[in-house]
Amino acid sequence: MSRFQDKVALVTGSSQGIGAACALRLAKDGCDIILNGHKFDERGQEVIDQIEALGRKATFVTADLSKAKEAMRLIDDAVATYGRLDILINNAGIEKNANFWEVTEEDYDLVMDTNLKGIFFSTQSFVKYCRQKNVPGVVINMSSVHEEIVFPHFAAYCASKGGLKMLTRNLATELAPFNIRVNNVAPGAVSTPINQALLSNKEQLEKVIQNIPLRRMGKVEDVASVVAFLASDEAAYVTGSTYFVDGGLTYHYEEQ
Repeated sequence: MSRFQDKVALVTGSSQGIGAACALRLAKDGCDIILNGHKFDERGQEVIDQIEALGRKATFVTADLSKAKEAMRLIDDAVATYGRLDILINNAGIEKNANFWEVTEEDYDLVMDTNLKGIFFSTQSFVKYCRQKNVPGVVINMSSVHEEIVFPHFAAYCASKGGLKMLTRNLATELAPFNIRVNNVAPGAVSTPINQALLSNKEQLEKVIQNIPLRRMGKVEDVASVVAFLASDEAAYVTGSTYFVDGGLTYHYEEQ
């Protein structure tokens, strides 16, 4: 029997990068997958094709997760697709690079709505489903090392991740009686499309790597492996935690 026999997982923001890697890893371990993004394009189709090549089912549901109604509707659509939903991976998120004094209300709202409000309401809808069906559930929120360490010029992003840390802890406590586990995964410097500018700048990349005790950038598969563990019964006694997947960056930063 596979790790996730007959289970269904929804992974938000899963057209590429960490989200796609999580979807593929869960599919490899036996999950049927609901992918999500703001729009469906060739990247989403490619992930679907890869999942189906693993012998699992996959579909794509669009939703703008900065809007509470769409975040809740996404859960309804996910449940309707395969008749059940066992695992929710809240991976979708955005960041905005700007001096603090130049951040607009529009940019602030977009970051907070996507990174925190959307997760709040998608999780709320998932919890309502689990309670209605009297079934256990797993929620994994994709945070960042910047829930703990500063990131100049990304004040709204850091605030959203700090808020996500406390949301996760609170939900883990409140939902434990219903056998719904909630955890954070906090990646550090990972090779993803969003970091392409950094990856192409050898001098800047070397500076980043020198601050990572393991002396390398993370791979999306590094993050996906931790997500798969937390989603599985192997982590049945783990809730309310943040797992840093950062090559030691957070600890090293705090020691400096």
